[in-house]
Amino acid sequence: MSKDLILNGLARLRNIPLSLLTMIVLMLLLGLFVMNTASGGDPTAMYFKKQCLFATIFFFVMLFVAAMDFKWFFNYAYHLYALSLVLLISVTIVGHTAMGATRWLNLGFIKVQPSELLKITLVLALARYFHFKGARDLKYFGNLIIPVGLVAVPLIIIIKQPDLGTGITLLCISMIMFFLAGVRAWKFAASFALVAAACPIIWKYLHVYQKKRILVFFNPESDPLGSGYNIIQSKIAIGSGGFWGKGMLSGTQAHLNFLPEHQTDFVFSLFAESFGFVGSFVLIALFVGLILFGTHFALKSRHQFGRLVVFGLTSVFSVNAFINLGMVTGLLPVVGIPLPFLSYGGSSLATTLILFGIIMNVAISYNATIPNDA
Repeated sequence: MSKDLILNGLARLRNIPLSLLTMIVLMLLLGLFVMNTASGGDPTAMYFKKQCLFATIFFFVMLFVAAMDFKWFFNYAYHLYALSLVLLISVTIVGHTAMGATRWLNLGFIKVQPSELLKITLVLALARYFHFKGARDLKYFGNLIIPVGLVAVPLIIIIKQPDLGTGITLLCISMIMFFLAGVRAWKFAASFALVAAACPIIWKYLHVYQKKRILVFFNPESDPLGSGYNIIQSKIAIGSGGFWGKGMLSGTQAHLNFLPEHQTDFVFSLFAESFGFVGSFVLIALFVGLILFGTHFALKSRHQFGRLVVFGLTSVFSVNAFINLGMVTGLLPVVGIPLPFLSYGGSSLATTLILFGIIMNVAISYNATIPNDA
C-alpha cells in the first residue's frame, strides 16, 4: 500500500460527517450496554466479550471502508455480488446447521452468515445495473431480466435454508431499489396480484413451524406454551417496563429466563423491560436519526449509483429494524431478524457497520465522477 494511498485515506476520514459517526458510536455503546445487561452484568460473560470484540473489529473495518476510493465499489460491484453468492451456495454444501436451519459457514473463530453480506452486495449490484438504465429503459421487460435474476437466485437459496425472514427482507429491499430506479407502479401491482394468487401454493410449501408462526401471529393465545410463547413473553416484558423501566438488572422476564432469545431476536423486549418507554423512545429516535442521515446523503449524491447505493443500504438497515420491532411487539409474525446494533452476532453487526461505512464513503464522495455509459 503506497504512502499516497494511505494519506488520501486519512484525508477522507477527516471528512466523515461527525454527527453520523457520533450516532453510530452511541448505538454501539448502547448495544454493548444492553448485551452486558443480557449477560447479567457479568463483564466476563461470553456474549458480552464476543460482542465487544465484534464491535471493535468492525468499527475499524467501517472506517477502512469509508476511506476507500468510492469508484472501487462501482468497479467491483458485480464481483462482490458473485463472491457473496458463491459463499451462499457453499452454505448448502458445507454449512453449519443450528436451530433447524443451515445458514452459517463455520470458519473456526467465527460463524459467518453469507446471506447478511449478500444484502449489501445485492444493493451494490442493482445500483451498478440501474446506473446505466433510465426510467424509459425500464419500461421494457427485457431490461428487467438481469436485475430480477440477481434477486431471484439468492432469494431461492435463502428460502430453502430455510430463512424466510432474510428472504422477506431481501425482497423488500429489492422492491425499494426497483421503485427508486424508475420501475413503473403498475408492474409492482401486477407482481402483488400474482403473489396473492399464488398464496395457496406458497402456503403448501411452507414448513410446519412457519405455518404455526403465521397462525400464532393472528392469535398468540392459540398456542401459549408453544409457537405463541415467545411473543406472549415479549409483550409482557415490554409492558412490564412501564414508563421508566425496571432498571438494568431488575427485569424479571429476561433474567428469570421467561423471555427466550433475549440477547438476539428479542433484545428489544429486554431493553424495554429494563429502560421502559423513555429508553425505548430514545432508542427508536436514534434509529430514525440514522435513517434520516442516510436519506439526506442519498439525496445529496450527484450520481445515480451513489443515490441508489445509499437508499438501498439505508433500506437494509431500516427494514431490518422495522421487521424486528414489529416482530417483538406482535405487529408482524416472528421471522428471526436481528435488531441492528443491539442483537448479539458478528454477521449482523458486521453488516450494519460495513453498510454505514459505505454510506460514509458516499457522503464523502458525493461529487465523485461516475461513468454514465456502459
